[in-house]
Amino acid sequence: MTLTLDHLRRCTVAADLGAARTRVYLKQTGLIVDEPSVVAVNTRNGSLIAVGTPAERMSGRTPANIRVIRPINGGTVVDIEMAQRMLRAMVGSRLRRAWRRRPLLRAAVCIPHDADPLSRRAMHETMVGLGARRVELVDGLVTAGIGAGLPVEEPEATMIVQCGATTTQIAVLALGSIVAAEKVPMGGETIDRALLQHLRNQHELLLPSQAVRPLHTALASSHDQIAEVHGRDVATGLGRTVKVDPESLRAALRAPLTGLLDALRSVLHRCPPDLVADLTDRGIVLTGGAAELPGLDEAVRHNTGVPVTVAADPGLCAVLGLGALLEGRITAQVPAPEPIPA
Repeated sequence: MTLTLDHLRRCTVAADLGAARTRVYLKQTGLIVDEPSVVAVNTRNGSLIAVGTPAERMSGRTPANIRVIRPINGGTVVDIEMAQRMLRAMVGSRLRRAWRRRPLLRAAVCIPHDADPLSRRAMHETMVGLGARRVELVDGLVTAGIGAGLPVEEPEATMIVQCGATTTQIAVLALGSIVAAEKVPMGGETIDRALLQHLRNQHELLLPSQAVRPLHTALASSHDQIAEVHGRDVATGLGRTVKVDPESLRAALRAPLTGLLDALRSVLHRCPPDLVADLTDRGIVLTGGAAELPGLDEAVRHNTGVPVTVAADPGLCAVLGLGALLEGRITAQVPAPEPIPA
Protein backbone atom coordinates (compact mmCIF):
# COMPACT_ATOMS: atom_id res chain seq x y z
CA MET A 1 0.00 0.00 0.00
CA THR A 2 1.31 3.46 -0.87
CA LEU A 3 0.26 6.89 0.22
CA THR A 4 -0.25 8.72 -3.06
CA LEU A 5 1.22 12.12 -3.73
CA ASP A 6 -2.27 13.37 -4.52
CA HIS A 7 -3.29 12.70 -0.91
CA LEU A 8 -0.34 14.66 0.42
CA ARG A 9 -0.77 17.57 -1.97
CA ARG A 10 -4.25 18.11 -0.55
CA CYS A 11 -2.75 18.64 2.91
CA THR A 12 -2.13 22.15 4.19
CA VAL A 13 -0.08 21.48 7.31
CA ALA A 14 2.97 19.27 7.93
CA ALA A 15 4.07 18.52 11.48
CA ASP A 16 7.02 16.78 13.09
CA LEU A 17 6.26 16.17 16.76
CA GLY A 18 9.53 15.20 18.41
CA ALA A 19 10.47 14.57 22.00
CA ALA A 20 12.82 17.56 21.98
CA ARG A 21 11.24 19.98 19.48
CA THR A 22 7.95 20.46 17.65
CA ARG A 23 8.06 21.77 14.09
CA VAL A 24 5.11 22.82 11.94
CA TYR A 25 5.23 23.63 8.22
CA LEU A 26 2.42 25.58 6.51
CA LYS A 27 1.92 25.06 2.79
CA GLN A 28 2.98 28.02 0.63
CA THR A 29 4.34 29.73 3.75
CA GLY A 30 7.14 27.57 5.13
CA LEU A 31 8.22 26.69 8.65
CA ILE A 32 6.06 28.54 11.17
CA VAL A 33 6.91 26.70 14.41
CA ASP A 34 10.24 25.38 15.71
CA GLU A 35 9.97 25.23 19.49
CA PRO A 36 10.87 22.81 22.32
CA SER A 37 8.10 20.29 23.06
CA VAL A 38 7.60 21.57 26.60
CA VAL A 39 4.60 22.97 28.48
CA ALA A 40 4.47 24.65 31.89
CA VAL A 41 1.13 24.23 33.69
CA ASN A 42 -0.33 25.66 36.89
CA THR A 43 -1.38 22.57 38.85
CA ARG A 44 -3.93 24.54 40.91
CA ASN A 45 -6.20 25.65 38.08
CA GLY A 46 -4.77 23.77 35.06
CA SER A 47 -3.92 26.93 33.10
CA LEU A 48 -0.98 27.15 30.72
CA ILE A 49 1.83 29.36 31.99
CA ALA A 50 4.34 28.97 29.17
CA VAL A 51 4.96 26.90 26.04
CA GLY A 52 8.14 26.14 24.11
CA THR A 53 11.38 27.96 24.94
CA PRO A 54 10.03 29.87 27.99
CA ALA A 55 8.69 26.61 29.45
CA GLU A 56 11.98 24.81 28.82
CA ARG A 57 13.86 27.49 30.75
CA MET A 58 11.60 26.76 33.74
CA SER A 59 12.65 23.10 33.90
CA GLY A 60 14.12 22.33 37.32
CA ARG A 61 13.40 25.86 38.58
CA THR A 62 9.67 25.80 39.32
CA PRO A 63 7.77 26.07 42.62
CA ALA A 64 5.41 23.32 43.74
CA ASN A 65 2.35 24.74 41.93
CA ILE A 66 4.01 24.77 38.48
CA ARG A 67 4.67 21.57 36.58
CA VAL A 68 6.82 21.30 33.44
CA ILE A 69 5.45 18.62 31.10
CA ARG A 70 6.86 16.98 27.97
CA PRO A 71 3.78 15.52 26.23
CA ILE A 72 5.81 13.78 23.48
CA ASN A 73 8.38 11.05 24.00
CA GLY A 74 10.29 9.27 21.25
CA GLY A 75 7.99 10.53 18.51
CA THR A 76 4.93 9.25 20.39
CA VAL A 77 2.30 11.46 22.01
CA VAL A 78 2.02 10.34 25.64
CA ASP A 79 -0.38 13.10 26.74
CA ILE A 80 -2.87 13.88 23.96
CA GLU A 81 -4.70 16.71 25.72
CA MET A 82 -1.51 18.52 26.69
CA ALA A 83 -0.04 18.03 23.20
CA GLN A 84 -3.16 19.63 21.70
CA ARG A 85 -2.96 22.59 24.06
CA MET A 86 0.73 22.99 23.30
CA LEU A 87 0.11 23.01 19.54
CA ARG A 88 -2.77 25.48 19.82
CA ALA A 89 -0.51 27.86 21.71
CA MET A 90 2.35 27.41 19.24
CA VAL A 91 0.67 27.69 15.85
CA GLY A 92 -0.65 31.19 16.44
CA SER A 93 -3.11 33.15 14.34
CA ARG A 94 -1.60 32.26 10.94
CA LEU A 95 -2.61 28.64 11.11
CA ARG A 96 -6.01 29.42 12.61
CA ARG A 97 -6.74 31.81 9.72
CA ALA A 98 -5.76 29.14 7.22
CA TRP A 99 -8.09 26.66 8.88
CA ARG A 100 -11.02 29.08 8.77
CA ARG A 101 -10.54 29.52 5.01
CA ARG A 102 -10.42 25.76 4.50
CA PRO A 103 -12.79 24.04 6.93
CA LEU A 104 -11.93 20.58 5.56
CA LEU A 105 -8.28 20.99 6.45
CA ARG A 106 -5.93 18.06 5.96
CA ALA A 107 -2.71 17.59 7.91
CA ALA A 108 0.30 15.31 7.44
CA VAL A 109 2.41 14.12 10.37
CA CYS A 110 5.75 12.31 10.60
CA ILE A 111 5.62 9.11 12.62
CA PRO A 112 8.45 6.75 13.68
CA HIS A 113 9.08 3.71 11.54
CA ASP A 114 6.98 0.68 12.60
CA ALA A 115 4.99 2.79 15.09
CA ASP A 116 2.48 0.64 16.97
CA PRO A 117 -1.28 1.18 16.54
CA LEU A 118 -1.62 3.07 19.83
CA SER A 119 1.10 5.52 18.82
CA ARG A 120 -0.52 6.10 15.42
CA ARG A 121 -3.92 6.64 16.99
CA ALA A 122 -2.50 9.09 19.55
CA MET A 123 -0.84 11.11 16.78
CA HIS A 124 -4.06 11.04 14.74
CA GLU A 125 -6.23 12.17 17.66
CA THR A 126 -3.81 14.96 18.52
CA MET A 127 -4.14 16.52 15.07
CA VAL A 128 -7.92 15.89 14.86
CA GLY A 129 -8.37 17.63 18.20
CA LEU A 130 -6.42 20.54 16.79
CA GLY A 131 -8.95 20.98 13.97
CA ALA A 132 -7.79 18.71 11.12
CA ARG A 133 -10.54 16.79 9.34
CA ARG A 134 -8.15 14.23 7.84
CA VAL A 135 -4.68 13.22 8.97
CA GLU A 136 -2.08 11.48 6.80
CA LEU A 137 0.63 9.60 8.70
CA VAL A 138 3.97 9.45 6.87
CA ASP A 139 7.09 7.52 7.78
CA GLY A 140 9.55 10.00 9.23
CA LEU A 141 12.58 8.17 7.85
CA VAL A 142 11.43 8.73 4.27
CA THR A 143 10.64 12.40 4.84
CA ALA A 144 13.98 12.93 6.60
CA GLY A 145 15.75 11.42 3.59
CA ILE A 146 13.87 13.76 1.27
CA GLY A 147 14.63 16.76 3.48
CA ALA A 148 18.32 15.83 3.52
CA GLY A 149 18.37 15.93 -0.28
CA LEU A 150 18.81 12.18 -0.76
CA PRO A 151 17.54 10.62 -4.02
CA VAL A 152 15.21 8.22 -2.20
CA GLU A 153 13.16 7.54 -5.34
CA GLU A 154 16.11 6.00 -7.23
CA PRO A 155 16.92 2.26 -7.25
CA GLU A 156 20.34 2.93 -5.72
CA ALA A 157 20.51 2.65 -1.95
CA THR A 158 20.81 5.52 0.49
CA MET A 159 21.29 5.11 4.23
CA ILE A 160 19.99 7.50 6.84
CA VAL A 161 20.52 7.67 10.60
CA GLN A 162 17.92 9.86 12.28
CA CYS A 163 19.22 10.82 15.73
CA GLY A 164 16.44 12.07 17.99
CA ALA A 165 16.33 13.08 21.63
CA THR A 166 15.34 9.66 22.99
CA THR A 167 15.59 7.26 20.03
CA THR A 168 17.70 6.77 16.91
CA GLN A 169 16.28 5.26 13.73
CA ILE A 170 18.44 3.66 11.05
CA ALA A 171 17.21 2.80 7.56
CA VAL A 172 18.34 1.90 4.06
CA LEU A 173 16.08 3.47 1.40
CA ALA A 174 15.59 2.54 -2.24
CA LEU A 175 12.78 3.23 -4.74
CA GLY A 176 10.97 5.43 -2.23
CA SER A 177 10.62 2.62 0.33
CA ILE A 178 12.51 1.24 3.31
CA VAL A 179 14.57 -1.89 2.63
CA ALA A 180 15.80 -2.45 6.18
CA ALA A 181 15.40 -0.42 9.35
CA GLU A 182 15.98 -0.59 13.06
CA LYS A 183 15.27 1.63 16.07
CA VAL A 184 17.60 2.06 19.04
CA PRO A 185 16.56 3.57 22.41
CA MET A 186 19.52 5.96 22.35
CA GLY A 187 19.47 9.67 21.56
CA GLY A 188 20.76 13.07 22.53
CA GLU A 189 19.30 12.84 26.03
CA THR A 190 21.00 9.47 26.53
CA ILE A 191 24.35 11.04 25.68
CA ASP A 192 23.73 13.95 28.04
CA ARG A 193 22.81 11.59 30.88
CA ALA A 194 26.01 9.60 30.30
CA LEU A 195 28.09 12.79 30.53
CA LEU A 196 26.32 13.92 33.70
CA GLN A 197 26.72 10.48 35.29
CA HIS A 198 30.43 10.52 34.43
CA LEU A 199 30.89 13.81 36.30
CA ARG A 200 28.99 12.44 39.28
CA ASN A 201 31.03 9.23 39.42
CA GLN A 202 34.49 10.64 38.67
CA HIS A 203 34.30 14.13 40.16
CA GLU A 204 31.40 13.87 42.65
CA LEU A 205 29.75 16.82 40.95
CA LEU A 206 26.08 17.35 40.13
CA LEU A 207 25.23 19.39 37.05
CA PRO A 208 21.82 20.64 35.93
CA SER A 209 20.57 18.99 32.74
CA GLN A 210 20.88 22.29 30.83
CA ALA A 211 24.58 22.73 31.69
CA VAL A 212 26.07 20.16 29.30
CA ARG A 213 26.96 22.71 26.61
CA PRO A 214 30.57 23.18 27.88
CA LEU A 215 31.01 19.40 27.70
CA HIS A 216 29.83 19.34 24.07
CA THR A 217 32.27 22.16 23.30
CA ALA A 218 35.12 20.17 24.84
CA LEU A 219 34.20 17.11 22.78
CA ALA A 220 34.18 19.21 19.62
CA SER A 221 37.58 20.72 20.28
CA SER A 222 40.37 19.35 18.10
CA HIS A 223 43.05 20.40 20.60
CA ASP A 224 41.74 18.40 23.59
CA GLN A 225 41.09 21.64 25.44
CA ILE A 226 40.35 21.12 29.12
CA ALA A 227 36.77 22.10 29.99
CA GLU A 228 35.76 23.86 33.19
CA VAL A 229 32.29 23.13 34.54
CA HIS A 230 30.57 24.48 37.61
CA GLY A 231 28.12 22.41 39.63
CA ARG A 232 27.14 21.28 43.11
CA ASP A 233 29.38 19.08 45.21
CA VAL A 234 27.67 15.80 46.09
CA ALA A 235 29.00 15.70 49.65
CA THR A 236 28.89 19.33 50.79
CA GLY A 237 26.12 20.71 48.57
CA LEU A 238 28.26 23.76 47.81
CA GLY A 239 29.22 25.09 44.38
CA ARG A 240 32.46 23.78 42.93
CA THR A 241 34.36 24.04 39.63
CA VAL A 242 36.24 21.10 38.14
CA LYS A 243 38.39 20.61 35.06
CA VAL A 244 37.38 17.78 32.75
CA ASP A 245 39.61 15.98 30.25
CA PRO A 246 37.85 15.54 26.85
CA GLU A 247 39.37 12.07 26.46
CA SER A 248 37.58 10.89 29.62
CA LEU A 249 34.31 12.26 28.21
CA ARG A 250 34.82 10.31 24.98
CA ALA A 251 35.43 7.16 27.02
CA ALA A 252 32.16 7.74 28.90
CA LEU A 253 30.26 7.83 25.60
CA ARG A 254 31.51 4.49 24.30
CA ALA A 255 28.92 2.47 26.22
CA PRO A 256 25.77 4.31 25.00
CA LEU A 257 27.13 4.38 21.44
CA THR A 258 27.64 0.61 21.38
CA GLY A 259 23.94 -0.12 20.80
CA LEU A 260 23.80 2.34 17.90
CA LEU A 261 26.86 0.88 16.20
CA ASP A 262 25.56 -2.68 16.62
CA ALA A 263 22.24 -1.65 15.06
CA LEU A 264 24.07 -0.08 12.11
CA ARG A 265 25.90 -3.30 11.41
CA SER A 266 22.67 -5.29 11.77
CA VAL A 267 20.90 -3.15 9.17
CA LEU A 268 23.82 -3.50 6.77
CA HIS A 269 23.80 -7.29 7.21
CA ARG A 270 20.11 -7.46 6.25
CA CYS A 271 20.60 -5.52 3.01
CA PRO A 272 21.25 -7.18 -0.38
CA PRO A 273 24.92 -7.02 -1.45
CA ASP A 274 24.14 -4.71 -4.37
CA LEU A 275 22.68 -2.09 -2.05
CA VAL A 276 25.60 -2.35 0.38
CA ALA A 277 27.92 -1.69 -2.55
CA ASP A 278 25.94 1.49 -3.31
CA LEU A 279 26.44 2.68 0.26
CA THR A 280 30.20 2.37 -0.10
CA ASP A 281 30.04 5.22 -2.62
CA ARG A 282 27.06 7.23 -1.31
CA GLY A 283 27.87 6.89 2.40
CA ILE A 284 25.64 7.44 5.42
CA VAL A 285 23.76 10.67 6.18
CA LEU A 286 23.04 11.74 9.77
CA THR A 287 19.85 13.70 10.44
CA GLY A 288 17.89 14.67 13.54
CA GLY A 289 18.58 17.09 16.34
CA ALA A 290 21.35 14.96 17.89
CA ALA A 291 23.20 14.40 14.60
CA GLU A 292 25.59 17.27 15.35
CA LEU A 293 26.86 15.64 18.54
CA PRO A 294 30.64 16.02 18.40
CA GLY A 295 32.38 12.81 17.42
CA LEU A 296 29.25 10.89 16.39
CA ASP A 297 30.02 10.98 12.67
CA GLU A 298 33.62 9.89 13.31
CA ALA A 299 32.48 6.96 15.48
CA VAL A 300 30.06 5.74 12.79
CA ARG A 301 32.71 6.15 10.08
CA HIS A 302 35.31 4.24 12.11
CA ASN A 303 33.02 1.29 12.88
CA THR A 304 31.39 0.88 9.46
CA GLY A 305 34.15 1.94 7.08
CA VAL A 306 31.55 3.97 5.13
CA PRO A 307 31.75 7.73 4.50
CA VAL A 308 29.52 9.72 6.86
CA THR A 309 28.11 13.22 6.41
CA VAL A 310 25.84 15.36 8.56
CA ALA A 311 22.88 16.90 6.71
CA ALA A 312 22.47 20.66 6.57
CA ASP A 313 20.01 21.69 9.31
CA PRO A 314 19.65 18.04 10.42
CA GLY A 315 16.86 18.75 12.88
CA LEU A 316 14.63 20.22 10.15
CA CYS A 317 15.08 17.43 7.59
CA ALA A 318 11.91 15.50 8.47
CA VAL A 319 9.49 18.44 8.45
CA LEU A 320 11.07 20.07 5.39
CA GLY A 321 10.92 16.77 3.51
CA LEU A 322 7.25 16.41 4.38
CA GLY A 323 6.69 20.02 3.35
CA ALA A 324 8.32 19.26 -0.03
CA LEU A 325 5.81 16.44 -0.53
CA LEU A 326 2.93 18.82 0.29
CA GLU A 327 4.23 21.40 -2.17
CA GLY A 328 4.57 18.78 -4.92
CA ARG A 329 8.32 19.18 -5.36
CA ILE A 330 8.94 15.43 -4.98
CA THR A 331 7.79 12.76 -7.42
CA ALA A 332 8.48 9.67 -5.29
CA GLN A 333 5.72 7.68 -3.65
CA VAL A 334 6.02 7.17 0.09
CA PRO A 335 5.05 4.09 2.12
CA ALA A 336 1.84 4.44 4.13
CA PRO A 337 1.41 2.91 7.58
CA GLU A 338 -1.23 0.32 8.33
CA PRO A 339 -4.77 1.65 8.80
CA ILE A 340 -5.54 3.02 12.24
CA PRO A 341 -7.78 0.50 14.06
CA ALA A 342 -11.30 1.63 14.85
